[in-house]
Amino acid sequence: MFTKILIVVCFFMISADMVPGSPQKKRAALTRAEIIEAERRLAELGYWTGAVDGRLDEGTASALIAFQKWEGREITGKLTLPELEAIRNGVAPKARDQGYEHVEVDVDRQVLMLVNEEGAVRVLPVSTGSDKQFMDQGQMSVAYTPRGRFVVYDKTYGWENGDLGSVYYANYISGGVAIHGYLTVPTTPASHGCIRIPMFAAREVSRLLPVGTIVLVYDKVSFVSAKEWIKNPKLKDAALANGALQ
Repeated sequence: MFTKILIVVCFFMISADMVPGSPQKKRAALTRAEIIEAERRLAELGYWTGAVDGRLDEGTASALIAFQKWEGREITGKLTLPELEAIRNGVAPKARDQGYEHVEVDVDRQVLMLVNEEGAVRVLPVSTGSDKQFMDQGQMSVAYTPRGRFVVYDKTYGWENGDLGSVYYANYISGGVAIHGYLTVPTTPASHGCIRIPMFAAREVSRLLPVGTIVLVYDKVSFVSAKEWIKNPKLKDAALANGALQ
């Protein structure tokens, strides 16, 4: 009798597992092979991952955040099975301007794109100006990242200390506004006006942005192409000279 009861109980337990919609155990974490697949696919799409090594490091998280920003997904920085599936079906980001090497900062999406002549991109998450007021040297200012077309007119290497904090490998584009590495890069605008990028990529970004590099900063209502500067380099030279006077 006991044996029959045990068999019946086991049968119902097995049947419950087979019923569609019944609770199933969720896999806690991705395998190393799945992490490598995600990193490789993100890199193929143009997101700056760092080494493709199956480690959930700063580079992986940065690439995932940039992907989530570009795709309009919830920004978690966490690589899950749903995110892996989204990455598998992702489409490479496209720059607004094409045909020449430059940098684009999409303020709405909070991403930076390094663009080559063929239009291929390398994408990093950024944090731009918070648009909040702050005090600087006794004067009230607004933490605004200017929109427009600029050129890198000055650079610093390593750490640079200032009244508003320390920046890493700064690339100046307008007044005191620079693209630079910073210890924290929130997923939302949080800077005093500069364009913060992840620390792990700051030195390489500096190498890729020599003085004279064109930088386009825009949002959904403001975009200015620099193709005119490519056709007439004297215009870019004038912008560079003007930047150097700031």
